[in-house]
Amino acid sequence: MAKTIPLASNDKGVISIAKIEKPYGEGSKPVVSIGISLNGDAENPDWKAHIPLENIEDVCAAVKEVAGE
Repeated sequence: MAKTIPLASNDKGVISIAKIEKPYGEGSKPVVSIGISLNGDAENPDWKAHIPLENIEDVCAAVKEVAGE
């Protein structure tokens, strides 16, 4: 499953979020891939980060804290 969110600072831009089961081949652990595309091409983001599933809750909490929520 993948999700796409419009990028607030850019009319065409999108944030893409997807789960990748074997990002680095056999034996690698699943990650959540977060990409930013300025031209709206979610399949080929300008920037991306892979976050191990084990870290997702802590990363989400840290993002909320940094954002002041």
